[in-house]
Order: sequence, then structure tokens, then C-alpha cells
Amino acid sequence: MPRVAEDRAPAEPTSPEQKERYRRILRAAARHGAVKEMERVQMLDVARDAGVAIATLYRYFPSKTHLFTALMRSQVERLAELAVEPVPGEPAEEAIARLLIRSGRWLLSTPLLAHAMMQSNNATVAQTPSAGVTEAFTDLMLTAGGFEEPTDHELRLLRLLEQSWYGILITALNGHITHEQAEADTVLVCRALLREREPVDDLTSA
Repeated sequence: MPRVAEDRAPAEPTSPEQKERYRRILRAAARHGAVKEMERVQMLDVARDAGVAIATLYRYFPSKTHLFTALMRSQVERLAELAVEPVPGEPAEEAIARLLIRSGRWLLSTPLLAHAMMQSNNATVAQTPSAGVTEAFTDLMLTAGGFEEPTDHELRLLRLLEQSWYGILITALNGHITHEQAEADTVLVCRALLREREPVDDLTSA
């Protein structure tokens, strides 16, 4: 798993020009990450392709882990613009399954890039949980499922669902199941976790 190589916090673009350079860097990283493994992606190549100085790239992204985590965050934000709206009468588990299937198809369409983004996000979360994309993706699931005031138990179920879905995607990315099986498994885990949302007895104290 990649490590977050720098303790320095990434700079945030503020001016229109800085935001445009930031977007160009992310687009360049996506192009490189789609055709080569993360270890072979060179920051200098990304900077050159984006038309920025290498110092500019490192100011915003101190490491490749920062870079690909930011790229995944930008893609999740893009998914939010096309959020799955619940169909009247549709169970929450079915609406969320549609969201996860659509998101899974997007990730599985570029397996090398998906590996880079997911591994980087996991490494980032391991060090700074709030810096990953989990909260943003949870918001997408809440919207898709029509949860206006989720309980702590429902938030826990969504956390378990996201973890299970990540595992399904990694299994598909590693070639152990087909894309069709990944989608079927996604539907199954959504139904298993969300169809009955009442809290169960805590057996840890038994």
C-alpha cells in the first residue's frame, strides 16, 4: 500500500488560475494512471503533461498518494452531480445498489487508475481519516437512499456497506470475479445489510 510520504499539508488553490492548474494536474494524473501502474507514474511526467512546474505540482500534492486521493475525491464530487435520486416507492437498498453499480462500472472501466485511487485513499484514511473520500461517498449513499435523518445504526450499516463494496471491487480488479458477478454481489450485499435496518443485540459483551 502506498504511504503518505510527506507530513506537509497540501496547498489549496484559491485563484481561478490556480484552480485551473489544479484541474490540469488532476486530468494529467488520470491519463497517466489509466495506462500505467501507480509505481510507474512519474510526478515529473504529470507536471510536464499538465504544463506546470514540478514545484507547483508538489505544492498541491506532496506525494503520489495525495495526488491520487485528490483525483478520487474529484471523481466522487463529479458523481455527486449525477446523484442517483430515489424512485418513489423504491427501497433504499435498491437505490443505493444502483449508485454503487454505476460507480463500480466507472472504476472498473479503468482498472489501473482504480487501483491507484483506491490504494491511495486507503493509505490516506489510515493516517488521517477525514482526509479521504468516505464522508463524501456516504453523503451520496444517503441521498440515493433517501435518508434525511439517518440514525447512528444506519450510518454504521452504510460504513459496512462501503467496506464490503470496496472488497468486491478489489476482488474484481484482481480478476477473481467478473464484472457481472461484482454487480450481482453488490446488489446482494445492499439487500443483506439494508433490507432490515433495526439494530441487533450487541453480542460483544456476552
